[in-house]
Amino acid sequence: MFSLQGPHRAMTDFPQEQSVRASATDQGLHVFADGCFEPNSRQGGWAFIAYRHDVELASDFGGVQNSANNATELIAVLKAATWINSHARGEPAIIWSDSVYAVKGCNSWRHIWKNNGWKKIGANTKARSRSIANRELWKSVDLQLSQNQLVSIAWCKGHSGIDGNERADELAEHGRLSMQHLFHERCPTETSAAAMVS
Repeated sequence: MFSLQGPHRAMTDFPQEQSVRASATDQGLHVFADGCFEPNSRQGGWAFIAYRHDVELASDFGGVQNSANNATELIAVLKAATWINSHARGEPAIIWSDSVYAVKGCNSWRHIWKNNGWKKIGANTKARSRSIANRELWKSVDLQLSQNQLVSIAWCKGHSGIDGNERADELAEHGRLSMQHLFHERCPTETSAAAMVS
């Protein structure tokens, strides 16, 4: 079970701190997504955990090699959105992330980038177009979110005692650590909990 506390604000109020009150999350589908990254090894992990009516429904985690922190946070959101589209389509859902990059990107930046041909365009119209970091991931996230208008992305404060976020953080670390073990065996680029079972 998870608990969230504090006032709930719309993303437009961001970057003020936002948390969620428990009464807003004890009903419906809530998915917590998190990523982690260790710069020295360049190994990262991602995870999501889904709750409906305060009961854990599903979770998954995995690891990535040669990545970065923002990418692992985005992979976690992508995996959560993919799970929702496969297992809970037609049901309103909130994906909670403690990543400002992932939340702002999902809620506003991706629409601008998509309209600009997946390029950053400066305010100065004569400025040259710039590449978007994690462009292919953003395109995949956009595809998943565009398929389901009932999914929203919200920010929650990380490392603040929110059970769902703390659990996703633990699973992401397991995903990162799985890379260390598997890297020594076969040097993979990505693994997931499902792949580890087989």
